[in-house]
Amino acid sequence: MGSIEHCNQVFNWLKNQKNYCARNDIYNMMIRLHARHKHIDQARGLFFEMQKWGCKPDVETYNALINAHGRAGQWHWGLNIMEDMLCSAIPPSRSTYNNLINACGSSGNWREALKVCKKMTDNGVGPDLVTHNIILSAYKTGSQYSKALSYFELMKGTNIRPDTTTLNIVIDCLVKLGKYEEAIKVFNSMREKRSECHPDIVTYTSIMHMYSICGQVENCRAVFNTLVAEGLKPSIVSYNALLGAYASLGLSEPASSIFNEMKQNGIRPDVVSYTSLLNAFGRSQQPQKAREVFDLMRRNNCKSNLVTYNALIDAYGSNGFLAEAVELLREMEQVGLQPNVVSISSLLAACGRSCEKVKIDSILKAANLRRIELNTIAYNSAIGSYMNVGEYEKALALYRLMREKKVKPDSVTYNVLISGCCKMSKYSEALEFLGEMRDLKIPLSKEVCSSAICSYSKQGQLAEAESMFNLMRTDGLYPDVIAYTALLHAYSTAEQWEKAFAVFQEMELNDVQPDSIACAALMRAFNRGSQPGKVLLLAEFMSNKKIPFNDAVFFEMVSACSILRDWKTLTDVIQMMETSLSRISVGTLNHLLHSFGKVGKMDTMMKLFLKIVASGAEVDSTTYTVLLKNLLAAGCWRKYIEVMEWMENAGVPPSAQVYNNILSFAQTSGSETAAAIRERLESLKAESGDPISKSKEWDPPPPTSALITCTNASGSIF
Repeated sequence: MGSIEHCNQVFNWLKNQKNYCARNDIYNMMIRLHARHKHIDQARGLFFEMQKWGCKPDVETYNALINAHGRAGQWHWGLNIMEDMLCSAIPPSRSTYNNLINACGSSGNWREALKVCKKMTDNGVGPDLVTHNIILSAYKTGSQYSKALSYFELMKGTNIRPDTTTLNIVIDCLVKLGKYEEAIKVFNSMREKRSECHPDIVTYTSIMHMYSICGQVENCRAVFNTLVAEGLKPSIVSYNALLGAYASLGLSEPASSIFNEMKQNGIRPDVVSYTSLLNAFGRSQQPQKAREVFDLMRRNNCKSNLVTYNALIDAYGSNGFLAEAVELLREMEQVGLQPNVVSISSLLAACGRSCEKVKIDSILKAANLRRIELNTIAYNSAIGSYMNVGEYEKALALYRLMREKKVKPDSVTYNVLISGCCKMSKYSEALEFLGEMRDLKIPLSKEVCSSAICSYSKQGQLAEAESMFNLMRTDGLYPDVIAYTALLHAYSTAEQWEKAFAVFQEMELNDVQPDSIACAALMRAFNRGSQPGKVLLLAEFMSNKKIPFNDAVFFEMVSACSILRDWKTLTDVIQMMETSLSRISVGTLNHLLHSFGKVGKMDTMMKLFLKIVASGAEVDSTTYTVLLKNLLAAGCWRKYIEVMEWMENAGVPPSAQVYNNILSFAQTSGSETAAAIRERLESLKAESGDPISKSKEWDPPPPTSALITCTNASGSIF
């Protein structure tokens, strides 16, 4: 039953009896019991005590003592005990060797485990299934997954048949190596009726963990349900695997349901359970609920560890609560937990999201004071944060420090640097980092290739952009929508719509779903290549594929309709935009207004402007400039001055140039028109100060004949 206190009481009572006679089997049993509880000193004390009572240790005694030290990770002691055993002329048994191999292997010392195994074979004691499983486990503990699989292949050539434990280790190693299909194949073979090794709770949990890593939460749940259907009782590890799968995707509601299901089934959540639930709320942008889970954990006397605090720091930091995240760092130290590099990485990433320049410096200083050595991930977070806030020089200095400290940069490092340079229009610098990455022989990633294609495109190096794209395919990276879009932009800039269209078609053939950005890039290429009709065809394609229309797409559609003078289609475009007018950029709205203004559709332009204002969309001085320019070109001076009044009322005072333009127009108009303009401007002057004085000197215009009036084209689209 493992009741060590009662055993000690009985044993001490026994020794106090007058007719007591010390026996090896009882001492061996007591040593084994202390080993189970990792009471190494007591086990060693019993070893010496039995000799005082005249009991000579036998092979079982030594086995129990080696097992005790092995459980405590003291494999050196195990080797010494083996030497004492040989000195006492007691030949080791297979169990002795297995215990010693396990002592080495459980500490990750797989090389020592192999030496003992060789010694075992040399001494004529052949390994059995237990030995093989221990060696496999030693490889796994030492992260030598490929060696474990190779050893398993050698094991197949022996007469020893694997059991469920063997295959569980193999599945775990396959999962660690990312060989998921092979792991599933082994799992399915175990489930066959003729199989001698049927899956147990560990097998099912390993497969659940695999699906969790892949983000396949439904498959993870299906395996859990199968486990229950097979009559196995889920362990806390099984529940934690399922909980972790939902948490990794930020699915807080199902994660909460599983957490409650655990408690209903009599399983008390542990620190891993609470941390997973906390992480689920953090990833679903509910930092307050994450804190509630943290507090609940304390109330239920479950001690939080470093991983828990780091998860809560990330929950706060990833949702913009930087002050709370920093405060947690202090709280950790108050409870005796020292922050590690993960804590620092989370805080640095949070600073980048919050655009806190000063805090990045402070956190780096805090890490330095605590002697926390930054690893690659931490450097990546810090460099990325500096790039996000536009501090290129600081990001560059940190990158150089990273190289000086011999911390090896990875593809993420260079992606952060290259993409950051692109955002700041430092395209030549981006390509220099690409060169360094190649010199270090760091494998290219999709993100790096996409950023490089963008940089080449901006530098006008189309051939290099094409070469990079082809290199992606050669390296088996399979371009994604971002890479394809980068190349589309490159062809659009080079005004090569045929090649852009070919790339777009290739996307479809490779089952890469184009998004709004990719479609906008192709539309721009069509417009620049004088193919506006194809823009509208692409818009139909987007509607059929249910690809949302973004601001850039609307801009190109307006351009196409304007080039084609297709006012009916433009009317349809406006109707599509009506539901989202308030979110359309000023540039697109200005472009739309100008499309009507430049062809003389003044009524349509003004009605559209009023609709834009009514929707709450952003209107600035550039919008008024578009209206005024087109109104004056059409001779609509009364409406021009009315728009000037609207500008005053909207808090956008007309510039001196606006007054100069209308005054210049008055000089070329008839005397009556000039007088009327002068009168209206004087009235506006009285209401808003003396803007005319800021403009050029105005002399009464010479008399002219015709009065230019506003003539509007018929057939308004509204």
